[in-house]
Amino acid sequence: MAHALTLTPAAAQRVRLIAQRQGKANPVLRLAVDGGGCSGFQYKFDLADGPDAEDLVSETDGVLLVVDPVSLDLVAGAQVDYVESLGGAAFRVDNPQAASGCGCGSSFGI
Repeated sequence: MAHALTLTPAAAQRVRLIAQRQGKANPVLRLAVDGGGCSGFQYKFDLADGPDAEDLVSETDGVLLVVDPVSLDLVAGAQVDYVESLGGAAFRVDNPQAASGCGCGSSFGI
């Protein structure tokens, strides 16, 4: 599927932990793309109550990753991971649509 998005097991585990801390029984991570950032577009992550009717939904280990149709055009085929390093911990998007990015990892251009 050309639009398939995936959430790694590490990212799913982190989303589940965050959702539990916020008292949410069903862990749902919403990925959206906004204009801005140092490369033209930036990723936005939020916990959602559930998917909207038009969202693309992907599931990993009981955790849903949802993306709206407008953002999907910019992140189709992407993988969302959770990484921890000396510089900190963050969700990272490996986006095959991105032609350029920035050092912060939260901004991209196409």
